[in-house]
Amino acid sequence: MIADPQLNPAAIELGIFFPHPLDTVWRALTEPDLLGQWLLRPTGFSATAGTRFGFTIPDASVDEVECEVLIARHCDRLTYSWTYPQSTYPTPWIIDWTLRPQGLGTRLLLTQTGFDLEDRQQKMARNAMERTWKRRLLPRLGEVLDH
Repeated sequence: MIADPQLNPAAIELGIFFPHPLDTVWRALTEPDLLGQWLLRPTGFSATAGTRFGFTIPDASVDEVECEVLIARHCDRLTYSWTYPQSTYPTPWIIDWTLRPQGLGTRLLLTQTGFDLEDRQQKMARNAMERTWKRRLLPRLGEVLDH
């Protein structure tokens, strides 16, 4: 995984290589059963711009996430909003996945924006999310892809 400190400090920007074809990685980002194995199980998800869907986070104080697909280009890019409507900070984050062929696999670029670094809680949330992507979620995505 690569994090570039020269990029937007308020954004999480990570790149990771998977030794799998674009279509395999795309399916892991867009098929509900596969999403549920590494991220969260979506309700009402379709990789179609304009689709509103949700995630339920088990055992969390803020357990409902409302999302909307903003961009969906097969095997190229998937972008969706991510909002905790019950939180004190209901402004959405934007999750953007960009897929690029690289050698015998796929380079996956993740960008998560919408953090206000002037707000202490948002700065802490940004840092916690970056750690979660790096240490737990992207490695779990790799495990799903390997099986």
